[in-house]
Amino acid sequence: MSKNKKSNSLKYFGFLRLLVAVGIALAITTGIIFLVSDNPTKALSILLTGPISSKRYFFNVLEMMVPLIFTGLSLSLVFKSGNFSMITDASFYMGAVIASAIAIMLPLPVGIHPLVAIAIAGTIGGLIGALPALFKVKYKANELVTSLMLNYVFFYTGLYIVNKFLADRQASNFASLKFLKTSSLGIVIEGTRLHYGFIIAILACILLYVFLTRTKWGYEIRVVGSNPEFARYSGINTKKVILYTSFISGFLAAMGGAIEKLGMYKRFQWSMAPTYAWDGVIISILSSNNPIFIPIAAFFLSYLRVGADIMSRQTDVQNEIVSLIQGIIILLVTAERFLYFIKQRKESQLALANNENKGGDK
Repeated sequence: MSKNKKSNSLKYFGFLRLLVAVGIALAITTGIIFLVSDNPTKALSILLTGPISSKRYFFNVLEMMVPLIFTGLSLSLVFKSGNFSMITDASFYMGAVIASAIAIMLPLPVGIHPLVAIAIAGTIGGLIGALPALFKVKYKANELVTSLMLNYVFFYTGLYIVNKFLADRQASNFASLKFLKTSSLGIVIEGTRLHYGFIIAILACILLYVFLTRTKWGYEIRVVGSNPEFARYSGINTKKVILYTSFISGFLAAMGGAIEKLGMYKRFQWSMAPTYAWDGVIISILSSNNPIFIPIAAFFLSYLRVGADIMSRQTDVQNEIVSLIQGIIILLVTAERFLYFIKQRKESQLALANNENKGGDK
């Protein structure tokens, strides 16, 4: 085996671990389904093939991918910088609230209306996303703690705004006034609910990949995330990097909230605290924080959830089985010793090859 091939085998070690983790998770899930179900073969078949059994189910998968992509992008970016802020939920929820307010109260032309709503919502979401980073660089506050606390602050702030200024007093439950028709994102394919937010999400993945790999700011983010001490000695302003990374992360999350609301709904009705940040963590783990792989990870998770939902309606197995799959995958992928013997063997082979090459050069 050549030196380059050995280097490539180490390079793809993370991908191998992910594939094995997914396989183990599905195998354990299969075993549990056979233990608890009266018709396990049918349940497993529906879980794995249900989302492609009809046009409606398949497009449900694509529709569900949109918020997963944006929260995955948001979390993967902030993790890439070595920051562990979970403010994504606050930015996502407030992005939806702000976009709803603009969709209700600000008449604008078709096409321009949703773009203005998304841009304003994203800017406000970006400022919210930067708060834990600001507290970290200015007061040394732990960003994980402050972000989790701020999630509740902004959730109740959003509820107050909707109740005070946007609520439909004639509705029988919690709901805002209906959005103006000009604020709709529009449908990509007739007969489905797949809206143009899906295309925006894919473009966001491409743009973020280019940003991280082809720009000076992206390089700074990667250096700060991998080695902050080296970054400081290299003259990189690490505090500035953490701040603008957190702003972009919050902007993406708020974009996701605004797009989900304007693309899928006709009024604001979210009365429960969102948990998309935890979905974003799963997506970032599955994609190894690579924006190009985020749509694939989002498709995988969305596919499982739609399949589990169909399974729960047609068999005696509940859709919570997806939580088990997610938990096993996260446990294995984040375990440093999982399949470590393979990496250790490849590193030893590479070191031996290097020593042989050096010996041959003498």
